[in-house]
Amino acid sequence: MNIKPLSDHILVKPVKAEEVTASGIVLPDTIDKEKKAEGEVIAVGPGKLLKNGNRAQMEVSVGDVILYKKWGGDDVEISGEEHKIISADDVLAVVQK
Repeated sequence: MNIKPLSDHILVKPVKAEEVTASGIVLPDTIDKEKKAEGEVIAVGPGKLLKNGNRAQMEVSVGDVILYKKWGGDDVEISGEEHKIISADDVLAVVQK
């Protein structure tokens, strides 16, 4: 499936939370693991339409790893994998490699 976000929306593939802690403790699926608000940008919309008719420049690009608000956006399933569609306002930072 090919999805193109509209306006200032961003399609993100969340990074999976660790199933085992650093000390070796296995976390069962029944625990509400701290939802990692980190993911890879898969697609980016053209930017929000401004009053003057121009579009605001998007600050993220496809392939960027970002931190975003934990509960922002909408969950969508694409080809059996979990993704989120978030607004540019939900992006907190770009992770520098």
